[in-house]
Amino acid sequence: MARVLVVDDDPTVREVVVSYLRAADHEVIEAGDGEEALVLHRGEQPDLVVLDLMLPGIDGIEVCRRMRLGGDIPIIMLTALGDEADRVVGLEIGADDYVTKPFSPRELALRVDSVLRRSTVPATTQRLEDGDLLVDEAAHTAFRAGEPLALTGREFDLLRFLIAHPGRAFSRDELLEQVWGWSFGDHSTVTVHVRRLREKIEEDPTHPVRLQTVWGVGYRWEASP
Repeated sequence: MARVLVVDDDPTVREVVVSYLRAADHEVIEAGDGEEALVLHRGEQPDLVVLDLMLPGIDGIEVCRRMRLGGDIPIIMLTALGDEADRVVGLEIGADDYVTKPFSPRELALRVDSVLRRSTVPATTQRLEDGDLLVDEAAHTAFRAGEPLALTGREFDLLRFLIAHPGRAFSRDELLEQVWGWSFGDHSTVTVHVRRLREKIEEDPTHPVRLQTVWGVGYRWEASP
């Protein structure tokens, strides 16, 4: 059982989401605005946050940013159908997933379970190395030239998966399935995470050497010689 913080200013939405998550055996706490969400995040230390983008006072983007400063807590954002730009911003500041309103509460509950499973994968002793990159799966940390990389959980998962499969081209659909555990989803999720990862591992992110684009297919990891 995980502790989930649900943040939405609409009481009806909160009631439905909370009931589905409790039915899935999660402990649920709830907040109606950004200020309350940040207080509960600090005091209750939830395992995952379901966060509405449009909140009174402090909006969801700022709430997500502040929560990210406190650690790598999984965050699923709730967004309106037409808010593609805001969804991308949410992913860029570290949201792990998003669900578009109007949404199926059952789908949201499944996304919560998927994100929780991937954030609590049992540690292994495997260390993956490529040039000056080191991925330590047991510690869930990555280093470049001996310096720790500030990666979100999804960025770490993406790097770990790609570095373990050098030379193979993966489509965005394949990466959504293998890294996110989704059988369907928005390709912009992959695109944003690839761009963020390149900014942290490439000498020149605009001309990537390691994480290459394969036009018409997706992406490929090129191992260091």
